[in-house]
Formats: sequence, structure tokens, C-alpha cells
Amino acid sequence: MNSRMILMFAGCLLLASGCTFVPKKTAEEKSYEPAEPVVVNVPRKDNGAIYQPGMRVSLFENPTASRVGDILTILLQEETSASASSSTNSAKDQQVDMPGPELAGDQVTQNGKPVLQNNLGANRQFNGQGDSDMSSSFEGKLSVTVHKVLANGNLVVRGQKVLLLNQSDEYIRFMGIVRPQDVNPDNTVSSHRVADVRVAYSGEGFIASANSMGPLARFFQGPTWPY
Repeated sequence: MNSRMILMFAGCLLLASGCTFVPKKTAEEKSYEPAEPVVVNVPRKDNGAIYQPGMRVSLFENPTASRVGDILTILLQEETSASASSSTNSAKDQQVDMPGPELAGDQVTQNGKPVLQNNLGANRQFNGQGDSDMSSSFEGKLSVTVHKVLANGNLVVRGQKVLLLNQSDEYIRFMGIVRPQDVNPDNTVSSHRVADVRVAYSGEGFIASANSMGPLARFFQGPTWPY
């Protein structure tokens, strides 16, 4: 009986190991999914006109993105640099001499040494210097979709590109607001002309885990460690 139960348990483990586990998407991942175009239902009017009010068809139409669900290509051209330096020097010297009093024309001494004579001195010095330098560069292309058309006609765009590499998942996410006037005729726009830009480039998997600190190392390197 025990051997039969062990065999059944082993079979269940083999079946479970053969199944593929699909992780659920987080709320942030779902927010970058492509938006579906809005379907406009125009009531039919038998007035003989080819173009009816409310129809999104025109004789001369701009092929660039302008509606929810349209695709727009972002030209990533992000480059930033910043530097700062500071230096502080301070010094202070202080000397106080207090000669001993005289009694009957002579100083108070003990074994030939004046005992009431004092000499105080203090010396303080501080030198501080700090330098900070930061630069970043990010270039590439990413096609996104229009998620929302604002009241002034600006387009809220979002999109992501996920690369499934060997034991690692790399993704690029982009979000921002685009003016239709800034879109080039080839349906591209530079990231310099996108407002409220949010660009995320990261990865998950064994490679990303190898490049990150462990919890113990983060504790000693973090602000909670007092030394």
C-alpha cells in the first residue's frame, strides 16, 4: 500500500513538472497593452450623401496617428549629462595666555615653578570636497499605440517591446504625450518632443538577478546601516 502511494505521488510530480506555468500579468504590464480602436456606429440616413456626419472618412486624410489604437513610432534620442562640485576649507587658531599673579612682588611658585600661570591654545581645521558627475545615453526606435486623445487633440501614447532571450526577459516601455503637429510625415516623432516621458529599460531572469545585490549586501550598503 505504501509503495503504491509513493508511485502515485511520483507520477503526480512528473505531471506537474511537465506543465508550463504562465505568470499573471501585473497591473503595470496590462497598462502597456495596445489599445483597441474605438468603433463609431453612424446611423444610416437615406439622404443620398456619400459622406455622413460622424463618419471618420475624409477626401484628404493625414496618414499619421490621430485616433485611439493608431500606431506611432517613437525615435528614442535621450541623452543627459550633469556635473557638480563643491569645496569647503575652514581653519581657526586661538591662543590665550594667563600669567600668574604676583604676591609681594614675586610669583607664587612651588619648587621653583610658577603654579598659577596658565596657557590655553586651540586649533581647528576642516577640509571638505565633493564631486558628482552623471551622464546617460539611450537611442533606438519603439512603436507605440495611442491610448487616449485629450480635449486639446494631444495624444497619450504607450507601448512596450519585450525580448525573450536565453533565461532572461528584456523589456522597453515608453509613455508620454505627443502633439499631432510634432509627428513627422512618416508617422515618427522624436522623444525630445514628447511631454511627460517615462522610459523604462530593464530585465528579469537569471542575468538580471546576477547583476543585483542580495538582501544582506543591500542592508550593509543602504542608509539603515549606521557605519
